[in-house]
Amino acid sequence: MSRGDLTQLNSTRLKYEGCNFFRQRLVLATLSCRPVSIVNIRSRENDPGLREFEASFIRLLDKITNGSKIEVNETGTAVHYEPGLLYGGTIEHDCSTQRSISYYLEPLLGVGPFCKIPLNLTLRGVTNDQLDPSIDVLRCSSLPVLKRFLIVDDGLMLKISKRGAPPKGGGEVIFTCPLRKQLRALQYTDPGKIKKIRGVSYALRTSPTMTNRMIEAAKGVLLKYIPDVFILTDHRKGPASGLSPGFGITLTAETINGTFLSAEATSNPQGDKQVASVAEDLGEKAALLLLEEIYRGGCVDSSNQHLVLLLMALGPKDVSRVQLGPLSPYTIQFLRHLRDFFGTIFKMETQNQDDEEILRIGTEKILMTCVGTGYTNLSKTMV
Repeated sequence: MSRGDLTQLNSTRLKYEGCNFFRQRLVLATLSCRPVSIVNIRSRENDPGLREFEASFIRLLDKITNGSKIEVNETGTAVHYEPGLLYGGTIEHDCSTQRSISYYLEPLLGVGPFCKIPLNLTLRGVTNDQLDPSIDVLRCSSLPVLKRFLIVDDGLMLKISKRGAPPKGGGEVIFTCPLRKQLRALQYTDPGKIKKIRGVSYALRTSPTMTNRMIEAAKGVLLKYIPDVFILTDHRKGPASGLSPGFGITLTAETINGTFLSAEATSNPQGDKQVASVAEDLGEKAALLLLEEIYRGGCVDSSNQHLVLLLMALGPKDVSRVQLGPLSPYTIQFLRHLRDFFGTIFKMETQNQDDEEILRIGTEKILMTCVGTGYTNLSKTMV
């Protein structure tokens, strides 16, 4: 199904209320060529309307597309969006420091392969915060998901040029994505057993001992689970360390079948009213969160469930299957939006095991099955 076909099928405008799932709605509208209106955005709050980070995301989406029409009313409580064609190209964007760079990049991972010109995106702002998955999580667990759908992944890169902690940021990230005419179908029902754990412990404008303290605390938990644990240190100085002090740790478990499950912990921002973060507490917290992700299981972690479902829906007119752990609330709403914009409905089957098996591999798993829409990039003449 090409974009032209979708334009004819989806001529009616969808309407939503509130600011929740704002990025989901705009990105799916862009991919489906379907106009959307979002109204009553924080209309009952003392400070109604769009926040700066949401307005910044709209500006970024406008840069990536060609011919989009975006109308925002005077109070900012209503957005009317008529998507143009995905264009791509070399784009630089200064992100709002209210949210991390991942807030802007995460929803665009499924957009990049369908641009007219290969996407070369440079984003500046906060790279690691407590609100969004960090750039490290996108690099370690989101990109492998995207690679499974690309027939050839040459040119797919996510580089952290500078790190930046809140509140001032100062980080810089470069993302490049190759063009594809069509994605491949996915059959991914066996995540496999965990074979190793890797990670990165970073410290920005603070003592380098913070990285080793977080590593020791994380290893104190993880070595009881698996012996192959290796965590890199990333202590940066000068311009590469951003404009604010901060530290954190990201951990990734890899299975024998190429599944990547990630978790992280980040220090409180400078000037925050909360108690100052302790390095050992962050290391232990990240390790426990990773073990929770392993217990939840599935072929992707909870932060990437929506990405794999989107790419399955955009795949060829063939059956795709993936095994997931318990669905997050964000993923559940994303399934509703996929039905609204593309008419795609997933078949969900709970995979039951006996009690002994559940104790061995974690919680019950869900097998998600769908038939792709056959989404095609008409700008790309060859696969």
